[in-house]
Amino acid sequence: MSKTVHILKLSVGTEDMADLAAWQATKRAQTEDALPRHITRMWPKRGDEILNGGSIFWVIKGVILCRQPILRLDEYIGADDIRRCAIVCKPGLIRVEATPKRAFQGWRYLPTADAPRDLPAGRQDEEALPPELSKALAAIGVR
Repeated sequence: MSKTVHILKLSVGTEDMADLAAWQATKRAQTEDALPRHITRMWPKRGDEILNGGSIFWVIKGVILCRQPILRLDEYIGADDIRRCAIVCKPGLIRVEATPKRAFQGWRYLPTADAPRDLPAGRQDEEALPPELSKALAAIGVR
């Protein structure tokens, strides 16, 4: 049985989770079957592990705030005829314990043991705190 690995990705230019959700609702950010996708230059070498229950964990303003289960990895050929990978996700954002994360380029693998836990079901519908406040609270151990 294959193990599971996640992807960690910065949501560049996003102010909060609502902003990320709004971007994903645009036609440009969706597949033909209306699923949210993130297009990246590099094809994950650990695709089998990602597709074994992996999620993309989104870093917004220096804090891991949410995740989305990854459904599949699609080939995407842009207008420049370059082959890329479209990481296709399940619609909707699942809030996780706010976890500070410094900036990095591209995306990174995130082992399951290091992934922030989902917020309890009763807290999923709470209004999200601003990322800066989430970051400050997480830095002192309040999640």
